[in-house]
Formats: sequence, structure tokens, C-alpha cells
Amino acid sequence: MKLLKSFAVLVLLGSFFACLGAFAQTQVETPPAPGRLGGPPPDAPPPKDVPPGPYPVTVETDPSLPTHTVYRPTDLSSFEGGKLPIVGWGNGGCIRVGRAHENFLIKIASHGFLVVAIGPEDVKLPDLSKLKPGEPLPPMPRSPASDILVGIDWAIAQTSLSGGLYANKIDTSAIAVMGQSCSGTQAIAVSRDPRVKTTMVWNSGVFSRTMPPQVESRMPRGEGQRIIPATKEDLKAFHAPVAYIIGGPTDIAYTNAEDDFTRIEGVPLFYANLNVGHGGTFRHPNGGWFGEVGAAWLLWHLKGEKEAAKMFEGSECGLCVEPVWTIKKKNMK
Repeated sequence: MKLLKSFAVLVLLGSFFACLGAFAQTQVETPPAPGRLGGPPPDAPPPKDVPPGPYPVTVETDPSLPTHTVYRPTDLSSFEGGKLPIVGWGNGGCIRVGRAHENFLIKIASHGFLVVAIGPEDVKLPDLSKLKPGEPLPPMPRSPASDILVGIDWAIAQTSLSGGLYANKIDTSAIAVMGQSCSGTQAIAVSRDPRVKTTMVWNSGVFSRTMPPQVESRMPRGEGQRIIPATKEDLKAFHAPVAYIIGGPTDIAYTNAEDDFTRIEGVPLFYANLNVGHGGTFRHPNGGWFGEVGAAWLLWHLKGEKEAAKMFEGSECGLCVEPVWTIKKKNMK
């Protein structure tokens, strides 16, 4: 049994990185093949045609924050007076590759958000599609959870820079943290920050048990910190609404996410499963199903849009009546 548990953790870690090969291209309609790359199961729902938001988007690494990638509305004139909420994002695999989830993050930014993603925008992912079973994963730059907060701190500082691009345009009271797979646990870990107004956990959940030492010793680390920093105790630190978006029973994070749901108390909790596997729909145009849900949740919780709330609130909520989704809730109608 111990060997099986160790193997399961190693498979999970490998998939954190292997599934990233599925995100290397942008605006590609064909999802990755099932199996090693975290592709969808055979009975996954068809891709959804999701339109972009109203704002064209610029993707760039700002010279004052070379470690991250910024996704923002190209024309910022509509956001005078502090109307641009902040979204801190961590990539699958906890890697520093700013365009790893580009389609999805462009969709979010196109609805009027400043997304600060870990990793420079010009870093390329290695081709993992030809990796043979048992072959070591190639080295990739990886991040600690604190990198999510580094991006948020930078964004907050920009709004007070006189004459700067973001001067008086950022809503420093409207902050979300999000992450996929490995970085979903990073988002959980930093959610205790009192500035966080909502958390979205994608294809992720906290490990139910302490990792065996032989597995823990092989875990990658970033700047002296554990890459997977969250424990079940961190779930007690949530103080704002939380959404878990999981890829169904074939998602390697499914069991951990289900356990998280039973433990989280005291905050509004929305839990949604779509049978698409661990890779989600991030690389579909505009993020597909996941892009639609992510944008709506942020529009509701960071901009107060009542129409967006209808996707989540009530027994007849938009996702509740959509047959491809399985929904659970706590502390919300």
C-alpha cells in the first residue's frame, strides 16, 4: 500500500509538468491526446465556443517586473478612477512560464482585469510530447507560492506611480488569486493574505497525507521553499469566497479536491466538476468551458456583476442546470 501511495504521488507530480505540453500552443481548438499529456477522457463534453470579453488584450512582461507576465486591456482609458481589479495567477507545474495558460488568461483580461502571471512571457516550454515512459522530465524554472503575491504587490504599487501606465486605474481592494494543478495549492497557501477577496483552485487540491520521505526528497523546490506549500491546515485560513473547478473523476487532483470540499467551512464554497481530465480546457480558444466560468466568477466577486452571479447562485444556477457540470456548494444559495 505504501508503494502504491508513493507511486500515486509521483504520477501526480509528473502530470503537473507533463500536462503543460498541452498548453504550449495558443488559440488551438484541438485538445491534447488523453493520457500522459492530461488530455480529456473519451466521453468528455465537446469544446465550447466561448467569445472573448469586450476589451482587446495586450500580453507583455513589464520592465519593472521581469519575473512575471501581464495580461491587461490594451486601452486603459476606461479604468480611470481605480476600476481594474487584480488577478494573481500561478501556472500548472508551478513553473515560471508566463504564457503557459495564455488562451485562458487572455479571456480573463478581456473582461477588464489586470492578470499578473508567474513567469516571463518569452520563456518557452520544452516539447514534452515525445517524452518516453520513465524518461526524466527536463529541467524547468519553477516558482514558490510567494511569487503570486510578488505580482500582486507590484500591481498595487503601480496605481500610485504618477504618470505611469496604471496610475489611478487599479482597484487595490479587488484582488483574486488563482492557480492550476501544482499552483492551485500555491493559491490556497497565499489565500490567508487579508487582501484576497476570492480564490479559484483549478484542477488541484491539497494532499490528504504527508508525502513519504522518499517522495518528498524528490519534490522540486523554488528559492528554498516547497513547491507544493499547502496543507489541510491552510484550508482553515480561507476568509473569502472560494471556487474549485475540477476536471472530473479522471482528474488526478479529484480525490484531494473532494477531500478539501468536506473540510472547508465558514466561507462560501462553489465546487464544480467537468469531465475533461486534469488538463482542463485552458488551451481551447478563450479557455473554453473553464474560461467562461473563470471570467464569470471574477466579474461577480471583483466587479459585483449580478448577471455573472446567476451562473453560480441558486438551485437553478446556470451551471447547476447545465448537464455537463456537476455542482456542489457550501454556505451559499
